[in-house]
Amino acid sequence: MTTDPTVPGPPGLWFDTLPGAVVPRPSLSRDIDADVAVVGAGFTGLWTAYYLARADPTLRIVVLEAEVAGFGASGRNGGWCSALFAASRERIARTAGRQAAVDLHRELRRTVDEVGRVAAVEGIDAQYVKGGTLAIATRPEHVAALQAEVEHEHAWGAGAEDVAWLDAAETAGRVRTSTCLGGVFTPHCARVHPARLVRGLADVVERAGVTVHERTRVTRIGPRVAETAHGRVRADVVIRATEGYTATLAGHRRALAPVYSLMIATEPLPPGFWDEVGWAGRETVTDGRNLIIYAQRTADDRIALGGRGAPYHYASSVLPGHDGSERVFAALRRTLVDLFPAAADARTTHRWGGPLGVPRDWMSSVGLDRRTGLAWAGGYVGDGVATSNLAGRTLADLVLQRDSDLVHLPWVGHRSPHWEPEPLRWLGINGGLQLAGLTDAIAARTGRPARRTGQLLARLTGG
Repeated sequence: MTTDPTVPGPPGLWFDTLPGAVVPRPSLSRDIDADVAVVGAGFTGLWTAYYLARADPTLRIVVLEAEVAGFGASGRNGGWCSALFAASRERIARTAGRQAAVDLHRELRRTVDEVGRVAAVEGIDAQYVKGGTLAIATRPEHVAALQAEVEHEHAWGAGAEDVAWLDAAETAGRVRTSTCLGGVFTPHCARVHPARLVRGLADVVERAGVTVHERTRVTRIGPRVAETAHGRVRADVVIRATEGYTATLAGHRRALAPVYSLMIATEPLPPGFWDEVGWAGRETVTDGRNLIIYAQRTADDRIALGGRGAPYHYASSVLPGHDGSERVFAALRRTLVDLFPAAADARTTHRWGGPLGVPRDWMSSVGLDRRTGLAWAGGYVGDGVATSNLAGRTLADLVLQRDSDLVHLPWVGHRSPHWEPEPLRWLGINGGLQLAGLTDAIAARTGRPARRTGQLLARLTGG
């Protein structure tokens, strides 16, 4: 994995292409008191601090970060600011009703624009471009599956302006892949440079009066206290915003499973490549497979492409050595060249990865227990760039006891069950990953969606 060793951040393209040096903020050095303590300086923690500080500048807000702001998934992800949500509408509707599911997804679409609005207002150069998402049918079996997605969206009230099937020519008019049988387009996604966004947000909240302590690892959170090796922070509200690193907190080993997603990036590609491929709209791009891939055309004309498939590590282990897999990196490279043969000679300059947080029922959640002062948000299953903003706004309303529409959305107060103890957790999660690959393999062999394994996979992953 390529990274600059002088930068105290995670490996990968995004921190390597920040406009300035990353200088860690001072660590916590003593016990302190605050009104709100936020554990984790990723998107969730910083958006929460941002909206709290904007609503009440008198609040004493302290953010505690084990490494540097954006070190986790917020600084490593694919840069999709999307309206995606991990759990299906059907699952939400079963417990909260159809309208609640519709309301949540409508708010997520608005959230994509809210991220862009704040970046513009606050002068954060996150390279935000709302180009939408294009899911390309690159194999015959993808056509029926993607067309079914369009029908599903329309059945839940989406219009043609929200999601539409494009024929092969219309799809290739946006992005030309080696094989293109059509595609699905939605405008509700923006491409971002995630490290610029999260690091810029950290600067903004500091200017608003929030105290950010980096290199301050929280080891335990409890009612109205966050404990570190450097001291304790006592606060009326303590917010857990640790996502894929939640399992490292005492007592939280089975709360969220850290599942790894990996990425590669090419060198900047020449104008002739883009003349052939198009991609002028800067859409985020995926295809119809179950073992998800995700790509973007970066501001400096690279292709950054990621995907799932890395194993879950026993006992929810989170270690730097898990950030890469030669097998997965090689598969991502093959996928990139298969989609874009003209990139075959392009150098891969960056390879990186990191953990994302997966709840047992695939249901992201946000909440505040006013009795204990403990609050939380997360479990985004890789769809957190925009969802974390909605979480931050919702947490701000909960902390300030504002009876807004946000606090009545169906993910508020949801409690996911704990994951099974080991070795069942290891067997189940890695079995699910194998099932996704098997579903794709069956579909590729038959030329049709693998319905039985696909249905089982949907039940396992939020369907």
